[in-house]
Amino acid sequence: MKKIFLTLVSLCVFAQVLLAQSFTVSANKRYLLKDGKPFVWVGDTAWELFHRLDREEATFYLGKRAVQGFTIIQAVALAEMDGVNKPNAYGEKPLIDNDPTKPNETYFKHVDFIVDKANELGLNIGLLPTWGDKVFKDRWGAGPEIFNEGNARIYGKWIANRYKNRTNIIWVMGGDRNPRPGTSDEAIWNAMAVGVVEGLGGNDKGLLTYHPQPNKEGSSEWFHNQTWFDFNMFQTGHCRDAAVFDRIKSSYDRFPIKPVIDAEPIYEDHPVCFNANENGTTNAYDVRKAIYLDVFAGAFGFTYGCHDIWQMYSPRNEGVNGPKTYWHFALDLPAAKQVKFLKKLIESRPILERIPDKDLILENDLTAYERIQATRGNDYAFVYSIMGKPFTLQLGKISGEQSTAFWYSPRNGEIKDAGKFENKGSKVFTPPSSGYGQDWVLVVDDEAKKYPRI
Repeated sequence: MKKIFLTLVSLCVFAQVLLAQSFTVSANKRYLLKDGKPFVWVGDTAWELFHRLDREEATFYLGKRAVQGFTIIQAVALAEMDGVNKPNAYGEKPLIDNDPTKPNETYFKHVDFIVDKANELGLNIGLLPTWGDKVFKDRWGAGPEIFNEGNARIYGKWIANRYKNRTNIIWVMGGDRNPRPGTSDEAIWNAMAVGVVEGLGGNDKGLLTYHPQPNKEGSSEWFHNQTWFDFNMFQTGHCRDAAVFDRIKSSYDRFPIKPVIDAEPIYEDHPVCFNANENGTTNAYDVRKAIYLDVFAGAFGFTYGCHDIWQMYSPRNEGVNGPKTYWHFALDLPAAKQVKFLKKLIESRPILERIPDKDLILENDLTAYERIQATRGNDYAFVYSIMGKPFTLQLGKISGEQSTAFWYSPRNGEIKDAGKFENKGSKVFTPPSSGYGQDWVLVVDDEAKKYPRI
């Protein structure tokens, strides 16, 4: 009887270990899986979520994002907006005496609540243990600098151990900072990541990455060959028409192969290049262009961001760099309601086999503001035309003797038929409309597969 009991205990422990291995990298090293199935990262940058919202507000925010089709919320434990000195909504600071080895249990119970509420709603958390200004202070953060190699590892181990049984977390080092040459920055981040791995119980117990400022190589510039580093993360920033496709493709082609994502492209309602007076403010079209180009260039998912929401702008919180709308209302900005159309497109066809393929179209070298970008699977292809410009599709690159096609609108999910044709030679396609704001996706299928329209 005792042996049977011990066997049952061992099986339960084994099952818990398997459960804790929720997120993994796909066999081809291009995508993320959750519970063995393709995970479509549809992120939102809610950096101040733990710091500025109370539980009722956090529940409202998470519920809204769940309904809108988001799958992962990017948030920070030690937040940017003076996150160690200014208390949270309940008057609690995260650390005792600003010491990373002395976390405040009451503060982290609030983090616990939000992580668990997200899980209840089917959402995951891209959890940053700290914002980067806690490693070194610069003009974007209030500091103070509290980390060194020793306490970074201790804190990383502590926070990972606390959440090791939550299966809805992906770990993100960094926090909008690039390690400075000639400093201990890299060593500190490596130490924190090693601590996280120790707290989780090994490299196979969770996924880790790093969130940098804009640069050419993303976080791979510093950490690509580290054993803890599972996928490359970019920030492509807040200027219009950045060549996001070049950066993603460069990472996609790097060895050893690792998945890649742009976790901070241009935000909605953000001052363009941080200067609204001269450049205006971003709109939904700016956001759509960035996220579609990211995915079609080889990213495994995409992140949406909003200037009003990352900082949880409200009457009780001072705004940073001119937010215009309180976060409660910004949840319904146009692009936030349009991300579901890209999610539906990705999920409508086999995910794990999809690759970027600029050679699908002849017009593959246009400037960023009028770019035409293509991606395909074995038996389907997507082509994104930013301004509805015509293009020439090279046929015969997907399976089947006959192809069928339709147009898909990133603005509202509208579908228009594009006909049937032999899958050979080349064919010119003209989107249903063209000009500023008139972006379209052409979906081409092997007719024999009988894929449903989205």
